[in-house]
Amino acid sequence: MTELRDRAQRLLDLHTAAPLLKVVNVWDAISARVVTEVPGVEALASASHSIAASYGYEDGENIPVDLMIEAVGRIVAATHLPVTADLEAGYGDPGETARKAIGVGVVGANLEDQMKPLPEAVKAVEAVVRAGEQAGVPFVLNARTDAFVRAGDRPHEEVLAEAIERGRVFLEAGAPVVFVPGKVSEADIEAFVDAWGSQRLTLIGAPGSVPLARMAELGVARVSFGPFSQSVALMALQDLTRDVVADGGLPADFRVLN
Repeated sequence: MTELRDRAQRLLDLHTAAPLLKVVNVWDAISARVVTEVPGVEALASASHSIAASYGYEDGENIPVDLMIEAVGRIVAATHLPVTADLEAGYGDPGETARKAIGVGVVGANLEDQMKPLPEAVKAVEAVVRAGEQAGVPFVLNARTDAFVRAGDRPHEEVLAEAIERGRVFLEAGAPVVFVPGKVSEADIEAFVDAWGSQRLTLIGAPGSVPLARMAELGVARVSFGPFSQSVALMALQDLTRDVVADGGLPADFRVLN
C-alpha cells in the first residue's frame, strides 16, 4: 500500500507543479514498456478507445469493465511509473470501477461527464474521490467535461461558460484537475486558468492544438494524446505493409523494440 500511495502522490505532484506533464497514452503491456523506456517520461496514461479497439470493441463503454481493468492492470505491471487510466464514464458504477482500478495499481483516472445533468455528474466525481480516500491514496481524478466535444452549433461563449462551471463544481467535489478535450484556443485556456487557477486544466494534443510550450506558459497541468498515439503506431504498420506490397521492406531507421 505504501508503494501505491507513493505512486499516487508522485502523479498528483506531477499535475500540481510546473512544468507541463506530457503523457503519451498506451494500450497494452508492450506499448507501456516502450513508452516507459523513453528518457523524460514520468507517467503513463491508458487510452480506453485504444484498449477497446485492440480487443475488437467500439469505443463508448462497449468493452466489458473487467476486461478493461485487466488490460490496465497489465499496463501497470509493465512499468515502474505511475499510471492513470481512462475509465470512460465509470461503466455504470464509477466508484466501484475506480476501486477495481486501484486494486490493480492504478493511481489516477479520467472520468467523462458525457454532459449528464450536473448533479448526476457530481455524484460520479464524488464516488471516485471517495474510492481513493477509502483506499488511502491521493487518487488523481481527471474529471472530464464533454462541453466542447458535444458543443454542436451552440455559441462558443455559452459552451465555454458551461465548461468552466462544470469544471468548477468538479474541483469543489474533490477532483484535483479537469480535462477539457476538444478544440481549445489560447483564449479558452486563459479563461479556464483564470477561473480555476494554474495547474488545474488538462488537455488533449491533437492536430492544430496550441503548442505544448505555450500550454506550459499558460498554466496547463497536463497534456495527453488519447487514441492518437495508437493511430500513429497503426500508421507505421500500414505504411510498412504498403512498402512490402510494393516490393520494399523495413524502413532504413528500423530498430528492434520488442
